[in-house]
Amino acid sequence: MVIPAYNSAAVLEATVRRFADHFAGRRVEIIVVENGSTDDTARLCRELADGWSDPTVSFVPLTSDKGMGNALRVGALASTGARVLLTADDLPFGFDDIDGAEKHPADGRGGPRVLIGSKAHPDSRIDRGVGRVVMTRGFALLRRAILGTRTGDPQGTFIVDGVLLRNLAGHLTETGFLFTTELDYAVELAGIRPVELPVRLSDEHRAHASRISPSDVAQMARGLVGLRRRKSVLQAAAAGS
Repeated sequence: MVIPAYNSAAVLEATVRRFADHFAGRRVEIIVVENGSTDDTARLCRELADGWSDPTVSFVPLTSDKGMGNALRVGALASTGARVLLTADDLPFGFDDIDGAEKHPADGRGGPRVLIGSKAHPDSRIDRGVGRVVMTRGFALLRRAILGTRTGDPQGTFIVDGVLLRNLAGHLTETGFLFTTELDYAVELAGIRPVELPVRLSDEHRAHASRISPSDVAQMARGLVGLRRRKSVLQAAAAGS
């Protein structure tokens, strides 16, 4: 799994420990990518790495330039797993996305290549403020109009076939929140329809203020136009994956 960590000192250790406990006894890698934090996140990553002793679950601390997209790209390219989870530092859906994905066979056994822990799934239980709902729906309309993508929530957690992800990651250029939208756009251009999984928003995640500001939304809207201009490049990259 890949966890971008920006000013994550308050939540990161608990998240990493919960993942380690959940996957105890299985060969899993936890890749944390610190990206320009101004708090103790970098120090915490070093301390976790120095004290790590789990024989099966590995902890891999990395760094990238500031930006969630930069962190996800670095982590994706460094990953080795057959499936790779792209998630957040506060475990937003608990293990709902992981448990849902485990009901589907991996790609080598005929399963879906991309699964998403989706807030847009009709069975998801998401308690969100009116402002956030309006912002999300507006962005969804823009995304559909500009890119033509059909995925309900490309801002969810992604569980991606490892080979596909590593082949695509080097061609993805978004540095911030649009990285997973760009990833979704690329796989949809290749004819891959992600399977969206129902999730429940954790109490801890619900308690945190959104990290997406109105200026981010405006930037993301402009970014959609930029993605549309890169359609042929993304289509070619996805076709070779």
